[in-house]
Amino acid sequence: MVASNIRKVQDLPQVIPVFPLEGVLLLPHGMLPLNIFEPRYLNMVDDCMAGERIIGMVQALPGGDRERPSLASIGCAGKITSFAETSDGRYLITLTGISRFLLGEELPVRTPYRQVRVDFMPFEADLHPIGEDEGFDKLRLLHALKAYLDRRLLEVDWETAKAAPAEALVNSLAMALPFEPAEKQALLEAPTSWERREALVALLEIDAASSGDDDETHSVQ
Repeated sequence: MVASNIRKVQDLPQVIPVFPLEGVLLLPHGMLPLNIFEPRYLNMVDDCMAGERIIGMVQALPGGDRERPSLASIGCAGKITSFAETSDGRYLITLTGISRFLLGEELPVRTPYRQVRVDFMPFEADLHPIGEDEGFDKLRLLHALKAYLDRRLLEVDWETAKAAPAEALVNSLAMALPFEPAEKQALLEAPTSWERREALVALLEIDAASSGDDDETHSVQ
Protein backbone atom coordinates (compact mmCIF):
# COMPACT_ATOMS: atom_id res chain seq x y z
CA MET A 1 0.00 0.00 0.00
CA VAL A 2 1.00 3.62 -0.37
CA ALA A 3 1.30 4.19 3.36
CA SER A 4 0.85 1.81 6.24
CA ASN A 5 -1.47 4.24 8.02
CA ILE A 6 -3.88 4.58 5.06
CA ARG A 7 -6.09 1.49 5.00
CA LYS A 8 -9.54 2.96 4.56
CA VAL A 9 -11.24 6.10 3.28
CA GLN A 10 -11.66 7.40 6.82
CA ASP A 11 -7.87 7.64 7.13
CA LEU A 12 -7.79 10.34 4.44
CA PRO A 13 -8.36 14.07 5.04
CA GLN A 14 -11.64 15.65 3.94
CA VAL A 15 -9.95 18.86 2.83
CA ILE A 16 -6.81 18.83 0.68
CA PRO A 17 -4.74 21.33 -1.32
CA VAL A 18 -5.03 20.93 -5.07
CA PHE A 19 -2.45 21.36 -7.80
CA PRO A 20 -4.22 22.07 -11.12
CA LEU A 21 -2.22 20.98 -14.18
CA GLU A 22 -3.64 20.35 -17.63
CA GLY A 23 -2.50 17.12 -19.23
CA VAL A 24 -0.86 15.72 -16.09
CA LEU A 25 -2.21 12.47 -14.70
CA LEU A 26 -1.73 10.75 -11.35
CA LEU A 27 -3.31 7.34 -10.76
CA PRO A 28 -3.57 5.22 -7.60
CA HIS A 29 -0.24 3.47 -6.90
CA GLY A 30 1.45 5.49 -9.66
CA MET A 31 4.48 7.69 -9.07
CA LEU A 32 4.54 11.24 -10.45
CA PRO A 33 7.73 13.36 -10.32
CA LEU A 34 7.10 17.10 -10.13
CA ASN A 35 9.34 20.14 -10.43
CA ILE A 36 7.87 22.83 -8.16
CA PHE A 37 8.97 26.43 -8.74
CA GLU A 38 5.94 28.76 -8.45
CA PRO A 39 5.94 30.50 -5.05
CA ARG A 40 2.35 29.49 -4.23
CA TYR A 41 3.11 25.83 -4.82
CA LEU A 42 6.40 26.02 -2.95
CA ASN A 43 4.25 27.31 -0.08
CA MET A 44 1.84 24.40 -0.61
CA VAL A 45 4.64 21.82 -0.44
CA ASP A 46 6.05 23.46 2.71
CA ASP A 47 2.65 23.20 4.39
CA CYS A 48 2.11 19.63 3.17
CA MET A 49 5.51 18.48 4.42
CA ALA A 50 4.62 19.88 7.84
CA GLY A 51 1.31 18.00 7.80
CA GLU A 52 -0.07 14.90 6.08
CA ARG A 53 1.99 15.30 2.88
CA ILE A 54 -1.12 14.82 0.70
CA ILE A 55 -1.76 16.83 -2.47
CA GLY A 56 -4.67 16.50 -4.88
CA MET A 57 -3.68 16.44 -8.54
CA VAL A 58 -6.52 17.67 -10.73
CA GLN A 59 -6.67 18.73 -14.36
CA ALA A 60 -7.24 22.37 -15.14
CA LEU A 61 -10.00 22.69 -17.74
CA PRO A 62 -9.31 24.71 -20.90
CA GLY A 63 -10.48 28.29 -20.97
CA GLY A 64 -11.38 30.37 -17.96
CA ASP A 65 -9.07 32.24 -15.61
CA ARG A 66 -5.40 31.35 -16.10
CA GLU A 67 -4.60 31.97 -12.44
CA ARG A 68 -7.68 30.18 -11.10
CA PRO A 69 -8.80 27.78 -13.83
CA SER A 70 -11.90 25.64 -13.65
CA LEU A 71 -11.16 22.18 -12.29
CA ALA A 72 -12.15 18.72 -13.48
CA SER A 73 -14.69 17.03 -11.22
CA ILE A 74 -12.44 14.03 -10.43
CA GLY A 75 -8.79 14.11 -9.34
CA CYS A 76 -6.33 11.85 -7.57
CA ALA A 77 -4.64 12.40 -4.23
CA GLY A 78 -0.99 11.56 -3.82
CA LYS A 79 1.41 11.49 -0.91
CA ILE A 80 4.82 13.15 -1.09
CA THR A 81 7.17 10.17 -0.90
CA SER A 82 10.33 11.89 -2.14
CA PHE A 83 11.53 15.45 -1.56
CA ALA A 84 14.67 17.38 -2.55
CA GLU A 85 15.50 21.08 -2.77
CA THR A 86 17.71 22.45 -5.55
CA SER A 87 20.32 25.17 -5.21
CA ASP A 88 18.02 27.64 -6.99
CA GLY A 89 15.12 27.06 -4.59
CA ARG A 90 13.00 24.60 -6.56
CA TYR A 91 11.48 21.49 -5.00
CA LEU A 92 11.78 18.13 -6.71
CA ILE A 93 9.10 15.88 -5.30
CA THR A 94 7.48 12.57 -6.12
CA LEU A 95 3.81 11.96 -5.46
CA THR A 96 2.66 8.38 -5.00
CA GLY A 97 -1.01 8.00 -5.89
CA ILE A 98 -3.39 7.01 -3.11
CA SER A 99 -6.97 7.37 -4.31
CA ARG A 100 -9.16 9.29 -6.69
CA PHE A 101 -11.70 11.73 -5.33
CA LEU A 102 -14.75 13.77 -6.26
CA LEU A 103 -14.21 17.50 -5.94
CA GLY A 104 -16.63 19.25 -3.67
CA GLU A 105 -16.73 22.78 -2.30
CA GLU A 106 -13.70 25.01 -2.74
CA LEU A 107 -12.91 26.66 0.56
CA PRO A 108 -12.34 30.41 1.00
CA VAL A 109 -8.79 30.22 2.37
CA ARG A 110 -5.96 32.67 2.98
CA THR A 111 -3.33 30.37 1.48
CA PRO A 112 -2.06 31.30 -2.00
CA TYR A 113 -2.93 27.79 -3.21
CA ARG A 114 -6.44 26.37 -3.49
CA GLN A 115 -8.03 23.92 -1.06
CA VAL A 116 -11.13 21.83 -1.66
CA ARG A 117 -13.41 19.51 0.23
CA VAL A 118 -13.23 16.06 -1.37
CA ASP A 119 -15.07 12.74 -1.29
CA PHE A 120 -12.95 9.58 -1.52
CA MET A 121 -15.79 7.16 -0.78
CA PRO A 122 -16.76 6.38 -4.43
CA PHE A 123 -13.19 5.22 -5.02
CA GLU A 124 -12.60 3.14 -1.90
CA ALA A 125 -11.32 0.26 -4.06
CA ASP A 126 -8.33 2.43 -5.06
CA LEU A 127 -6.84 1.71 -1.64
CA HIS A 128 -6.59 -2.02 -2.38
CA PRO A 129 -3.17 -3.39 -3.37
CA ILE A 130 -2.44 -3.89 -7.06
CA GLY A 131 -3.55 -7.33 -8.20
CA GLU A 132 -2.77 -9.45 -11.23
CA ASP A 133 -5.38 -9.78 -13.99
CA GLU A 134 -5.31 -13.32 -15.32
CA GLY A 135 -7.50 -12.34 -18.28
CA PHE A 136 -5.14 -9.57 -19.38
CA ASP A 137 -4.07 -9.86 -23.05
CA LYS A 138 -0.66 -8.28 -22.55
CA LEU A 139 0.53 -9.15 -26.06
CA ARG A 140 -2.30 -7.11 -27.58
CA LEU A 141 -1.36 -4.14 -25.43
CA LEU A 142 2.35 -4.41 -26.22
CA HIS A 143 1.72 -4.62 -29.97
CA ALA A 144 -0.51 -1.55 -29.85
CA LEU A 145 2.06 0.23 -27.70
CA LYS A 146 4.88 -0.52 -30.14
CA ALA A 147 2.94 0.99 -33.04
CA TYR A 148 2.16 4.07 -30.95
CA LEU A 149 5.79 4.55 -29.88
CA ASP A 150 7.25 3.87 -33.31
CA ARG A 151 5.07 6.58 -34.80
CA ARG A 152 6.53 9.09 -32.31
CA LEU A 153 10.11 7.77 -32.30
CA LEU A 154 9.77 6.96 -28.59
CA GLU A 155 11.29 4.05 -26.68
CA VAL A 156 10.32 1.96 -23.68
CA ASP A 157 12.12 -0.67 -21.60
CA TRP A 158 10.43 -3.71 -23.14
CA GLU A 159 11.78 -6.20 -20.60
CA THR A 160 10.32 -4.15 -17.76
CA ALA A 161 7.03 -3.72 -19.62
CA LYS A 162 6.71 -7.47 -20.27
CA ALA A 163 7.46 -8.32 -16.62
CA ALA A 164 5.21 -5.67 -15.01
CA PRO A 165 1.89 -6.64 -13.40
CA ALA A 166 -1.09 -5.70 -15.56
CA GLU A 167 -2.45 -2.86 -13.46
CA ALA A 168 0.98 -1.35 -12.79
CA LEU A 169 1.81 -1.42 -16.50
CA VAL A 170 -1.50 0.12 -17.54
CA ASN A 171 -1.26 2.87 -14.92
CA SER A 172 2.33 3.76 -15.76
CA LEU A 173 1.55 3.96 -19.49
CA ALA A 174 -1.61 6.00 -18.91
CA MET A 175 0.41 8.50 -16.89
CA ALA A 176 3.50 8.65 -19.11
CA LEU A 177 2.21 8.56 -22.69
CA PRO A 178 1.45 11.92 -24.38
CA PHE A 179 -2.31 11.59 -24.64
CA GLU A 180 -4.58 14.61 -24.96
CA PRO A 181 -5.89 16.08 -21.66
CA ALA A 182 -9.43 14.79 -22.32
CA GLU A 183 -8.04 11.31 -22.96
CA LYS A 184 -6.01 11.48 -19.74
CA GLN A 185 -9.14 12.44 -17.84
CA ALA A 186 -11.07 9.56 -19.38
CA LEU A 187 -8.38 7.14 -18.22
CA LEU A 188 -8.54 8.61 -14.73
CA GLU A 189 -12.32 8.33 -14.58
CA ALA A 190 -12.50 4.72 -15.80
CA PRO A 191 -14.49 3.02 -13.02
CA THR A 192 -12.29 -0.10 -12.77
CA SER A 193 -8.75 -1.12 -13.64
CA TRP A 194 -10.21 -3.46 -16.30
CA GLU A 195 -12.08 -0.58 -17.95
CA ARG A 196 -8.96 1.63 -17.77
CA ARG A 197 -6.95 -1.10 -19.48
CA GLU A 198 -9.55 -1.44 -22.25
CA ALA A 199 -9.66 2.34 -22.70
CA LEU A 200 -5.86 2.50 -22.93
CA VAL A 201 -5.68 -0.26 -25.54
CA ALA A 202 -8.47 1.42 -27.51
CA LEU A 203 -6.57 4.74 -27.55
CA LEU A 204 -3.41 3.01 -28.76
CA GLU A 205 -5.23 1.02 -31.45
CA ILE A 206 -7.22 4.04 -32.67
CA ASP A 207 -3.94 5.92 -33.00
CA ALA A 208 -2.43 3.09 -35.04
CA ALA A 209 -5.51 2.90 -37.25
CA SER A 210 -5.47 6.64 -37.89
CA SER A 211 -1.84 6.41 -38.98
CA GLY A 212 -2.56 3.58 -41.41
CA ASP A 213 -0.53 1.07 -39.38
CA ASP A 214 -3.42 -1.12 -38.30
CA ASP A 215 -2.68 -3.78 -40.92
CA GLU A 216 1.01 -4.06 -40.06
CA THR A 217 2.48 -6.70 -37.79
CA HIS A 218 4.68 -5.27 -35.04
CA SER A 219 7.18 -7.48 -33.25
CA VAL A 220 7.88 -6.79 -29.58
CA GLN A 221 11.40 -8.01 -28.87
